[in-house]
Amino acid sequence: MGKRIIQQARGHGSFSYRVKRTAFKYKLKYPRVLTGEGTVVLLMHSAGHSAPLAKVRYNQEIFYIPACKGMIEGQKISFGGNEIKDGNILMLKDIPVKTPIYCIESRPGDGGIFIKTAGSSAIVNRITENKAFILMPSKKEKEFNPRCRAIIGTIAGAGRLDKPLVKAGKNFYIKKARNKLWPRTSALKMNVIDHPFGSGRGKRIKSKIAKRNAPAGARVGLLRPRRTGRTKK
Repeated sequence: MGKRIIQQARGHGSFSYRVKRTAFKYKLKYPRVLTGEGTVVLLMHSAGHSAPLAKVRYNQEIFYIPACKGMIEGQKISFGGNEIKDGNILMLKDIPVKTPIYCIESRPGDGGIFIKTAGSSAIVNRITENKAFILMPSKKEKEFNPRCRAIIGTIAGAGRLDKPLVKAGKNFYIKKARNKLWPRTSALKMNVIDHPFGSGRGKRIKSKIAKRNAPAGARVGLLRPRRTGRTKK
């Protein structure tokens, strides 16, 4: 008897495919209105994030951000202004060109959604009157509103990938904390009864594009693709 494929098992909602809630109890975003300065109360670990987190007190409010390289407990962080110091939160229009930044807002006031992974940062490339152009870690330039805010510096934890995992068990617990499916079996390696791509016979199938109204068991391959085939350089 065949097994349910991964999409079907996930849709069933068993504990195997549910996220560990305690891993994501810290929301990384700063308040919509920030003026003056805050204090880094605590540097902490979170199972759901690759970078260490900084717990920041601002007036009577507490919020969490990814810690920057060199950040210490008790450090003062300024909000707004023109002081270029690691950890400060400024608008893009006030940040000099070639400055490394992270936790960039998509729209002014949304609290920061871009660049939150350990060791990563973007670079301020150029600023015009109505636009800010940021060089992302992918080496592609992205356009932002100059009133969007970002944190100065590089996120801490850059060396986390340098140490080898050594054991499969360690990777198992890393993936389990973030509800990542691991290990993942290739569909082609399965039996015919267990997956639509099962067995080695259909490797060169005519189309991997799933029909829009296909049920969960048949929605495999390319789902609503914008394009298919190799990209021409």
